[in-house]
Amino acid sequence: MRAGLKTKLKSIVFVSLLTLTGLTLAGCQRQEEADTTAQSPEADLRALHERLLIVDTHVDIGAHYATHELDPGGLTSAQVDLPKMRAGGIDAAFFIVYVRQGPLTPEGFASARQAAEDKYQAIDRMIRSYPDQIALARTADDVEAIAANGRRVALMGMENAYPLGLNVDDIPFWAERGVRYVSLTHFGNNQFGGSSDPNVEMGESEIDPGISELGRELVTALNDNGIMVDVSHVGRTTMMEALELSRAPIIASHSGAFAVFENARNLDDEQLRAIRDNGGVAQMVAFRSYVHARTQEHDQEVAALRARLGLETRQSRMHAAPELRQAYREEFLALRARFPDVTVAHFVDHIDHAVSVAGTDHVGIASDFDGGGGVLGWDNASQTLEVTRELVNRGYSEEDMAQLWGGNVLRVMRAVEAVAR
Repeated sequence: MRAGLKTKLKSIVFVSLLTLTGLTLAGCQRQEEADTTAQSPEADLRALHERLLIVDTHVDIGAHYATHELDPGGLTSAQVDLPKMRAGGIDAAFFIVYVRQGPLTPEGFASARQAAEDKYQAIDRMIRSYPDQIALARTADDVEAIAANGRRVALMGMENAYPLGLNVDDIPFWAERGVRYVSLTHFGNNQFGGSSDPNVEMGESEIDPGISELGRELVTALNDNGIMVDVSHVGRTTMMEALELSRAPIIASHSGAFAVFENARNLDDEQLRAIRDNGGVAQMVAFRSYVHARTQEHDQEVAALRARLGLETRQSRMHAAPELRQAYREEFLALRARFPDVTVAHFVDHIDHAVSVAGTDHVGIASDFDGGGGVLGWDNASQTLEVTRELVNRGYSEEDMAQLWGGNVLRVMRAVEAVAR
């Protein structure tokens, strides 16, 4: 268990509103009933959840984020906005500067850099628009201080180092802006190393080429600038080589356990043990496709839907027109509702397994909301209590949950900060 973690001080009492009929109860009777309600198991669970410092390490942002079309200050169609964070008790989230993989050409790098800039500006607009509700954290101490002051905490991660181009000169620039982890790759190999999902449709080999010389420079630059090395979406060979190179603990910001569900995006037991031995943390992700298998009939109908819309390949889905993507999404969600869903219990199976292999000190929790994440029961930020409920039902202590929900990632942040100093 990590010593020295500050416990977030909150004093929030959950009191149910009682519908009274007949004569008005005396004041002392009302207080007695409220006190009794506060001692109910549900109230105890909510009070426990509020005491935890809850950090979600991967939240994507969509198009038109923090504009009049999608204003995170109000309730939106997104899985995460400020009201949902408050309702679900999420104190801090890593908002993601994500860029999909493109060609390794000057034009490709220029386009990727602009896409990364657009994502950064959207996150910055949210923070500047609601300074009384959310603030940017650059250190683990910042996270705790902002949360203790009653505001939500925004952190930043960069998913896919591709926009950096053919050198690592921009790392200090992104560090100054607040980026606190960078994942080496995404779907498809890039100039830094191999992906867990190489783009075989575009001729990439399924064999991970390992970390490149430029990738080695990137790991060093991240260590030097206080940025966590993120190995989610990274090929197994590249991941293990990056881990060996890093002078600081690493993070898998949103991955699953391969032993629970065999998917290339998930970490096998050897990888989990390597992260443990490195002092890092593996954040289990609540993304249906990486958590549990669907029925064969479901998969057949999804394949038929994609064939009908001409979206059979990953490339076609990535580059489809917005109207076609929306039509696909609507039909896909309707189809999914007809079959048994992946649940919070399936998700916590991954946490259980990772803890059994790597220990409670080296496991955490991520949603991947607004990037495809979500399971039945935890399908948006307002439902976050349901994960804590499942952890309680499985016998995790409050100290265990404090580590899983935020303590471990803050420990890694502090270790990375120390290496940079």
